[in-house]
Amino acid sequence: MAAIFAGFGILVASPSAFAAATPVNDWCKRIANRLPGVSTSSCLREGLAPSGGKSLQGFPILTHRFVPTGRDGRAVRIMLLGGIHGDELTASAIVLQWMQWMQSAPAQQFYWDVMPLVNPDGMLAAKPKRVNAHGVDLNRNFPTPGWQQDAPRYWAKQTGSDPRRFPGTAPLSEPETRWINEEMERFKPQVIISVHAPFGVLDFDGPAPKPHQFGRLLFNPVGVYPGSLGNYSGVHKNVPVITIELPNARTMPSDAEVRRIWQDMLSWIQRNVPKQEITTAAAQEFGVPHSSENVGAATR
Repeated sequence: MAAIFAGFGILVASPSAFAAATPVNDWCKRIANRLPGVSTSSCLREGLAPSGGKSLQGFPILTHRFVPTGRDGRAVRIMLLGGIHGDELTASAIVLQWMQWMQSAPAQQFYWDVMPLVNPDGMLAAKPKRVNAHGVDLNRNFPTPGWQQDAPRYWAKQTGSDPRRFPGTAPLSEPETRWINEEMERFKPQVIISVHAPFGVLDFDGPAPKPHQFGRLLFNPVGVYPGSLGNYSGVHKNVPVITIELPNARTMPSDAEVRRIWQDMLSWIQRNVPKQEITTAAAQEFGVPHSSENVGAATR
């Protein structure tokens, strides 16, 4: 039988078997023990549900899709993710806080696919760690062109084979990155927002005009890496990726700054990402309004 140590969620015997059966309330309890400013009750209020994706150790990747309130069948599709690096605690905490505002104007006009923690194994380790349970940096594991040559070479030569930045043995070798990639294909986001810490800057990859400032965070490109989400989606799939780097991985920005970053992000989306028709399949699955001329025109 698996023994569980309260507070840290350490599994002594069978983590996969336990994690597969962990209900959302237990998941939220574990997350609340780690994340600054997050309680079990606030986590539960966000309506997160298992997505079908699981981590290597079997923990569910929880998501929530917020459907737009507009009646014209058109919306901007936004994928928002946090916690791709398990030791960047504020990245998940701020996504959970923003979820509280997604049903208020102007956010309610957008179609959101939100995943606050895509590396649960890293965050729920005895000591939170950047990599997943395989020791892979998930943000170096996406299938950018030339990955097989470029990613191992960059890791060896540019990072000195830093184990915190190991890209894996093959692109999409990890269940977490495979699921994110599949979710991108299902949801077809027009913009992806990935939250990190602790560099305190904005980065951007993709065809849209770059953002100059969200709150106190200024645009300052941190580089393009083989296997990164920004490189894969923004450069090669032409789906813009905004990388929000919070200034501290464990201490949240002030409430006012959290609100300013949110408002500036929404303003950038309104100015730079056009609405598109909601597909028939999405409308049927999630109850999203869609225009009559769009019926049967496309499927997810």
